[in-house]
Amino acid sequence: MSTETQIGDRLVAEIETAATRMKRVHEAAATVIFGQDLVIERTLITLLAGGHALLIGVPGLAKTLLVDTLGKVLGLDAKRIQFTPDLMPSDIIGSEVLEEPKGGGQRSFRFIKGPIFAQLLMADEINRASPKTQSALLQAMQEHHVTVAGQRHDVPAPFHVLATQNPLEQEGTYPLPEAQLDRFLLQIDVDYPDLAAERQMLHATTGTAEHALSSIISGPELIELQRLVRLMPVPDKVVEAILALVRAARPVADAPEETGRLIAWGPGPRASQALMLAVRAKALLDGRLAPSIEDVVTLAEPVLKHRMALTFAARAEGETIGGVIARLAGAVE
Repeated sequence: MSTETQIGDRLVAEIETAATRMKRVHEAAATVIFGQDLVIERTLITLLAGGHALLIGVPGLAKTLLVDTLGKVLGLDAKRIQFTPDLMPSDIIGSEVLEEPKGGGQRSFRFIKGPIFAQLLMADEINRASPKTQSALLQAMQEHHVTVAGQRHDVPAPFHVLATQNPLEQEGTYPLPEAQLDRFLLQIDVDYPDLAAERQMLHATTGTAEHALSSIISGPELIELQRLVRLMPVPDKVVEAILALVRAARPVADAPEETGRLIAWGPGPRASQALMLAVRAKALLDGRLAPSIEDVVTLAEPVLKHRMALTFAARAEGETIGGVIARLAGAVE
């Protein structure tokens, strides 16, 4: 048996094992988060791809519970920050304090780590904090370290931010800048549960029974799964579909006339990278050995939605970002 065949067989076995374990993670999360299977799936895709997610939904849809639940079943250290207008960057990153030895001697500064030093960080209502405070997350989200007083401090590995936004209450909020939005791999819209799920939720959450969750995988194992996602081969036709979709969403000189009329600004190369990783992660979750064009179409909206903006004319015509992306994805399919 050749070396290439041995590597291929090993990769197949690893993908099958990973898919089985991630199915258990999904099922465990679904015993606590009712009626949000798609949200759980897309959050797991984000984590497997090594990225961050922006969860948008009205209050009371278990966004906070989702982060706490995934922290438990994935064996991650999870922390939560409630973003408010008076939150300061040091409240997120941490700060230096001056210490004086008990027996005398030279005083020195000691860095006290903030809540950003967690493997799974929930930034609750991130758009309620000032841009200065929002930007405190930027370096850590992209570079996985922060700098305080010229000193570098690495955040734990793995490191993921799940930020939430309330789409209804816009008074006293600060819209996230495009540069920060681009740091999120997916935008995940959290909708209301259906009737059956809400009925199940009522019975499960208003009684005395408590549902205990146990860790199914660990942080190091999640890192290994993220490595496996990057090893998954991608067919040329899927790569071309990703490039065609993302490039069609850019209002550049050679773009289709409709694109220039509808889209004010479009996704950059980071969107192509995000879509490439996301379709691989979805294939792994499904137990498939390679992603398909259908995966590209399915994940086009959550990958591109927060990386685009409509023109005034498009909004006046009643166009939506989701509708425009659906037409672009349909053309690729």
